[in-house]
Formats: sequence, structure tokens, C-alpha cells
Amino acid sequence: QVQLVESGGGLVQPGGSLRLSCAASISISSINPMGWYRQAPGKQRELVATFTFGGSTNYADSVKGRFTISRDNAKNTVYLQMNSLKPEDTAVYYCRAIHYSMQFWGQGTQVTVSS
Repeated sequence: QVQLVESGGGLVQPGGSLRLSCAASISISSINPMGWYRQAPGKQRELVATFTFGGSTNYADSVKGRFTISRDNAKNTVYLQMNSLKPEDTAVYYCRAIHYSMQFWGQGTQVTVSS
């Protein structure tokens, strides 16, 4: 079992920034891939950013140049730095991990971009 705990969501004005954190209950060096997804009301869950099997990163076109995924193996934490936020970024953001072919999700953190 892998437990994932997200934090860092909140209300921010358009153009603002937030940093999300996803803390894992095990060493993230053994977890691959690991990344962020989001789900807006009435929409399907979609990929935001992820580390791939090869260690590179993959971003949704809608967030390229604005969001950055990073990891701190010593803290077993993956981050999502979100800059230049737009109202359409409003969603519940989830951390996802694949470990020994099993999929794990965090509980999600709400991000609301509104003036």
C-alpha cells in the first residue's frame, strides 16, 4: 500500500501562483511513474504533469510553460508549482502513483482560481 497526501490547494486570483505537495508513505525513488491529475466539475480526470518511467517529465499542453513538476526524494514528496493560474485551472488536483503495477491516488486538494 502507498498512501499519498496532497496539500497546498486554495483560492487564488488569476495570474497568481500555488505550490502543491504530495507526500508519499514510502520512498518515492521506488515509485514510477508518479504525477498530478486534475478533475474539474462535470469533466473527466485529466493528466496535468507526471514523471515518466525514464525519469523525464510530461505535461498537458494546457499547462506547459506555466506548471513545473519536481520531486524531493529525501522528503518522499512530489511538488507541482503552478504559475500564471487561470480560471480554467480550477479543479480538484490529485496525486497518482504506480507501484508494482498497482495504482494509488491521494484524496485530492481543491484549487480555485477566481477574482
